[in-house]
Amino acid sequence: MSEHYFSESPTSPEERGLIRTKLRGFYFEFETSSGVFSHKRVDSGTRLLVESMTLPERGRVLDLGCGIGVVGIVAARLNQALEVWMTDVNSRAVSLAESNTKRNGVKATVRQGSLYEPVGDVKFDLIITNPPMSAGIDAVVKPMIEGAPTHLVANGVFQLVVQSNKGGRTLSGIIDETFGNIEVTSRGGGFRVFTAKFP
Repeated sequence: MSEHYFSESPTSPEERGLIRTKLRGFYFEFETSSGVFSHKRVDSGTRLLVESMTLPERGRVLDLGCGIGVVGIVAARLNQALEVWMTDVNSRAVSLAESNTKRNGVKATVRQGSLYEPVGDVKFDLIITNPPMSAGIDAVVKPMIEGAPTHLVANGVFQLVVQSNKGGRTLSGIIDETFGNIEVTSRGGGFRVFTAKFP
């Protein structure tokens, strides 16, 4: 079986690199490596999510399936009052996310584990994700959506980006069924950002 970026412990040789990019008016540097998602650039879906995300004024934000930490690190830079958490199943991604928080001068809690296991019973004001579609909708992405309400405070928000022609309709149905509401808050480059609010 070939190794994927959602492998828990990648065994492929590490080919390190550095991504320099501008997001939300700030310059960032992200150390990256083979064996993690989109290791040569900030992918279009993540970029759309970052550029359109609406952050709470205070409280906790969870970057679920954080990869090298792009979404969570930008959130921490934009609002230093937030308590940012980042989680990923991939040990290499978690290590890079930790080093990237330091590289970009922000603070975040970074933990390894599957789905919501790493955060225990902690609740968040915003859960935001570019989900690993290659890991399977039923096996991974659907549980990410259906588990979100348990980890959101009242009026908490869930945001997810997906490629419109690769599961967009399926995920929008799961989100609407889970939350009872859904809105397309941004679109571009074949991607859509879905936003739902927990009552």
